Amino acid sequence: MSDRLLRPALVLGLLSCIGPFAIDMYLPAMPLIGNDLGTSIQGMQTTITAYFIAFGLAQLIYGPWADRSGRKTPLYAGIVVFIAGSVVCTFAPTVEWLVAGRFIQGLGGAALMVVPRAIIRDLYTGPAATRLMAAVMLVISISPMLAPLAGAGLMAVFNWRAIFGALLVASLASLVILKLFQPETLPPSQRQPFNMGDALSGAKRLLTDPLFMGLTFLGGFGMASFFVFIASASFVYTEDFGLSPTGFSLAFAINAIGFFAASQMAAYLGQTYGSERVMAVAAAGFAAFTVALFGAALLGFATLTVCVAGLFLANACLGLIIPTTMVMALDDHGDIAGLASSLGGTLQMLAGGMMIAAAGPFFDGTVTPMLGAIALCGVIAFALSRLVSNRQAAAAA
Repeated sequence: MSDRLLRPALVLGLLSCIGPFAIDMYLPAMPLIGNDLGTSIQGMQTTITAYFIAFGLAQLIYGPWADRSGRKTPLYAGIVVFIAGSVVCTFAPTVEWLVAGRFIQGLGGAALMVVPRAIIRDLYTGPAATRLMAAVMLVISISPMLAPLAGAGLMAVFNWRAIFGALLVASLASLVILKLFQPETLPPSQRQPFNMGDALSGAKRLLTDPLFMGLTFLGGFGMASFFVFIASASFVYTEDFGLSPTGFSLAFAINAIGFFAASQMAAYLGQTYGSERVMAVAAAGFAAFTVALFGAALLGFATLTVCVAGLFLANACLGLIIPTTMVMALDDHGDIAGLASSLGGTLQMLAGGMMIAAAGPFFDGTVTPMLGAIALCGVIAFALSRLVSNRQAAAAA
């Protein structure tokens, strides 16, 4: 990577890491937090749901705000909101306070995911932008590998509240990074006033486009399966499989590596074989692996090794589905790509949050309900992939 790409990749990657770290870092501590605050597994899963719903809704705010006022103002605001949420989480006396703190964190963390993408568009176009985006994603990908281990280490030395204290320190550091190393990339002459009429018209166009909605929810239910895994895995791996928090962190990292490794191949495979074919094959593979895993669980064969290996393969398929469907969903909406990206991201986050809430009552800390919910996501994603393929074939005819 050239020096001109390295610096923005590191700065934007470090800023973007805050949100994923807020998800992954406290996963090893979830059973302990639940015991300490006297709440159930479902109560702890609500802390994940609250974060995702807030994160999804806030995307609709930060995108237009960044186009109207420049990139740094909404970033500062998002970091400050995230800091407030981290303070609430650190000192939360009950699970209700922890849920509120996580919701506030989600509202702030969305800025750190949405605005850096806009900055990349400001700086580069074409292959250079693609390389910078890939480099930023590589920096972000350290989160599922290192964040749970960091959380387990802090919990071993201090207690679970130290994890949110560390997120507070990291968010304060991000303010310094933003102030010193990230210049404003959208000059006043290029800023666009927000028009509610245009936004509503564009949203109506997107919500009534079957192809956009099909691709959005195809990727959304793929993401929902990963959200279910995030919300449930710490209980399954530590209580059902008997892993330590550090052991869970390593198993979680293996499953996440499958996703990020495959996502780096999505663009090449799409250029070589076509995005529609990659989407269809990956959706079929995702459904096959998740249903097979659920079947193994029903038959009593879902051991730790089988679960980790199967989820690695399923998440590899997911790593192809999500970036491919995102690109395909925006293909016909280049004139409102920003709105389409924000609305699509919001719908996907809400789908993930609702799937966690719907699966919560059936979860008992064992592997079977978790794999059942993931398999349901796989089946729905496959069905949507067939509908999308059929509609594209009809349009071509």
